[in-house]
Amino acid sequence: MYCNKTVAAVIPAHNEQDSVGTVVDELRALLGPGSSTLFDDIVVCDNASTDRTATRARDAGARVVYQAELGYGVACLTAIGILKQPDIVVFVDADHSVVAGEVMLLLAPLSKGADLVVGSRVLGRRKPGALTFPQRLGNWLASHTIKWLWQYRVTDLGPFRAICYQSLNRLQMKDRQFGWTVEMQVKAIQAGMNITEVPVISLKRIGRSKISGTLKGCIGAAIGIFSTIYKLRAQEKRLLIDATYKK
Repeated sequence: MYCNKTVAAVIPAHNEQDSVGTVVDELRALLGPGSSTLFDDIVVCDNASTDRTATRARDAGARVVYQAELGYGVACLTAIGILKQPDIVVFVDADHSVVAGEVMLLLAPLSKGADLVVGSRVLGRRKPGALTFPQRLGNWLASHTIKWLWQYRVTDLGPFRAICYQSLNRLQMKDRQFGWTVEMQVKAIQAGMNITEVPVISLKRIGRSKISGTLKGCIGAAIGIFSTIYKLRAQEKRLLIDATYKK
């Protein structure tokens, strides 16, 4: 509970047995204003893991839902599907790459009217090895593309983020793979939502990244991110053309 609002965490996880339990433990230990438990619900989506990810998450106190289809977006969608209609949803990766206590930095702007708060790794401090070169390059290119197309400054597509549940529903998220984070930010821009970035500390993740740690992952992420950006831009243009034609 945060400022009388219920808070849920969504954690997509694929083969993260060495870190997911710690992530859940740290989130469950957080206290909100008034020393009440901050998170009312923590849902881990076991995304076709072949290790003990589900067991470790469940033992740490999270609710676990299984999704056989591999994909960051579909894992998030699956976890969202079993939420108990909270007021706020926080997205956290299972690799222990963020400081759990910095959730408070994400929640504070929501209490002041923000719809979406993104933890920016670019604006914050980065521990050695926290962000690989492909991650930094991809962020830079995607951020500048968004600025070019929408004249809106974005510094990071960081997955550590918080959003009002009603705003999340308005976005009608659909991407099932690597375009999930950028889809949320671009749709929020298109909808005229109040978006805030806050600097967060980046830790070196536990284990090897499934995306930036492999060539296949890097290529897949790049295709997913930029195809999502241009698809959303094309849809926006079609809507403007249709509206003009109807006039």
